[in-house]
Amino acid sequence: MIASSESAKRIDFGDGVWGEIVRDFDNPLIKRRELTIVIHHVGKPTPMRINMRLTVSEKFGVPVQHVYVRKIKTEYGIGRSTAVVHIYESVDRAKLFEPEYVIERNGGINPFEEEE
Repeated sequence: MIASSESAKRIDFGDGVWGEIVRDFDNPLIKRRELTIVIHHVGKPTPMRINMRLTVSEKFGVPVQHVYVRKIKTEYGIGRSTAVVHIYESVDRAKLFEPEYVIERNGGINPFEEEE
């Protein structure tokens, strides 16, 4: 039983980089899920936000447009970072609560759509 709960808290970012969810909070007022993920990337760079968005969206079965990496803090010389990730129920809720600079840092609302 313990192994299944541990695997539910583990996220594989690929290339030997993995994370563990240390906080998973459902915020019903804002209609979002708030995650704190400790990412282990010894000898590798901090994962890019877009890769984190894609991996979290796949793990939780939500569209990438609902996932935003709010903050990443990397510890010096350890190969470990802490990320705060928000998963919204809809794109409209994300636009309402996430600052414009956070949306831009995450590649925009739809990071894979070509701009004209």
